[in-house]
Amino acid sequence: MSEKITKTDAEWRAALDPETYRITREAGTERPFSHPGFPKGPGHYDCVCCGARLFDGDTKFESHCGWPSFSQAGGKIDELRDSSHGMIRTEVRCHRCDAHLGHVFPDGPPPTGLRYCINGLALTFVPES
Repeated sequence: MSEKITKTDAEWRAALDPETYRITREAGTERPFSHPGFPKGPGHYDCVCCGARLFDGDTKFESHCGWPSFSQAGGKIDELRDSSHGMIRTEVRCHRCDAHLGHVFPDGPPPTGLRYCINGLALTFVPES
């Protein structure tokens, strides 16, 4: 699944509900604490747009920030400088389809010290079989 996915804006709109489209294709953000929790247990988190595996379930942690948080990426994620909203942050996108996922911050737990703060609507939980 390493091949790049390219779709037209109309194709993305047809494939995604309006809120997921806004978040993943227009770099939106869901409100904090608005996404229902993912099931507990072993599994991984895939990109809702293309199905690329992004985060392993054992890297998810409770950061109390209002969005799902992970200590490391398990798949290919691109990092971009984001200077919107009057601050400098590091945006993270799916390498395969360029979906906006959220941001990464240097205030996570050991051993990485990273907190991938991800919009829940950008992810699909896949339980381990």
